[in-house]
Amino acid sequence: MLASLDNFSELDLRVARIIGVEEHEKARKPMYKITLDIGELGQRTVVAGIKSYYERESLIGKSVICVAGLEPKQIAGVESHGMILAAEDENGVALLTIDREVKPGSAVR
Repeated sequence: MLASLDNFSELDLRVARIIGVEEHEKARKPMYKITLDIGELGQRTVVAGIKSYYERESLIGKSVICVAGLEPKQIAGVESHGMILAAEDENGVALLTIDREVKPGSAVR
């Protein structure tokens, strides 16, 4: 599927800093409840199925790319307000991160 530049520009992609990680014990799959600092957009909770690939402690303080403009979705009883972007191949999952310090909430273009 090809997306137009207009379609892509409608996505609200932001830099977010992970400031909290908890196990999501009600989920059927291994998941975390993650608290993100998205700068001027505030703090948000997202649910992510990355528990099999990342230790909780290794995520704290990591800057990631998130989709901030998604409608909230209930995931095993927790309302998730966004999505952390990741890539997946035969070696597992890798979070999309940035290569230098950027303020949380900065727009991804």
